Amino acid sequence: MNRRHVLLGSAAAAAFLVTGQFLRGRRSGEALAETFEIDKSEDEWRKILTPEQFTVLRKEGTERAGSSPLDHETRKGIYHCAGCDLAVYSSAAKYDSGTGWPSFWEPLPDAVRTKEDTSFFMTRTEVHCRRCGGHLGHIFDDGPPPTGKRHCLNGVALDFKPATS
Repeated sequence: MNRRHVLLGSAAAAAFLVTGQFLRGRRSGEALAETFEIDKSEDEWRKILTPEQFTVLRKEGTERAGSSPLDHETRKGIYHCAGCDLAVYSSAAKYDSGTGWPSFWEPLPDAVRTKEDTSFFMTRTEVHCRRCGGHLGHIFDDGPPPTGKRHCLNGVALDFKPATS
């Protein structure tokens, strides 16, 4: 074995580790340390959620931009977590961010929790339902006043309930 083999082997090992982190979407061994009011097994979640909802809410996936009808929802009402039905966002805080995902400048009080997300070679703020831990989306610092935040959410993670007259 010569120095070239050692260097190539080291580079391959580093690429393998980085790619593994990239595909996993979270640091090795990292899990949500928080406990939640609603705690179900993976099989129980699979029984009550659609495959798309399961991927987003339980595996922290992301739906394709522009695929959610909730992005264009303009009626007054409340958006609930699709996993546990907790009210999480009001239509009063919704705006058109032009990103292809439903966007809000703030959640309802005590509705969500956040954590750091280091996937895809960047650091972002992930937003979860505080009751079931369902992944809703991410928060960015390019939103409108008064908060300057953009809660960029997956429509499949939400159920919209229109206001009654």
